[in-house]
Amino acid sequence: MIIIDILEYVDRLETLASAGWRIPLTDKIGVEESALFDILDEMRVAIPQEMKQAQDLIQQKEQVLAEATAEAERIVEEARQRAARLVDEHELMAAARAEAEALKAQAQREAESVRAGANDYALGMLSDLESRLSSLLRTTSNGLATLKRRQAQADSREPKPGS
Repeated sequence: MIIIDILEYVDRLETLASAGWRIPLTDKIGVEESALFDILDEMRVAIPQEMKQAQDLIQQKEQVLAEATAEAERIVEEARQRAARLVDEHELMAAARAEAEALKAQAQREAESVRAGANDYALGMLSDLESRLSSLLRTTSNGLATLKRRQAQADSREPKPGS
């Protein structure tokens, strides 16, 4: 599974800003509009893809849990059938019950183990995605704050009409 690195887009935006030209006597820079909008369009596509990947992880976890449950039920049913056959033989009846219970316990342990592994995997992947998205949000917020501050500084330095 390929996870698109949102930070690559942030790096590209920074590179675009660095390659821009300074507007004399201001804190402003000019950048190529089409390049900026191309990167923003790619980001609009990439972020929903990462969200879909997170949803896919959740679906995979649910599928693994369903398969583990079905396998456990199959093993339990197999144990029941085997026990039923052994009931006909009086001497083996106790052994059949014990074996059925052991198989059931083993199936339940295996199902729990698979569930725990699937939960750990999904938790790790979702935590990683959350971390990446949080980092992107912080970077975006910091960038917006910097741009607003620069804009305010530039606006305060521009002469007022009629002055």
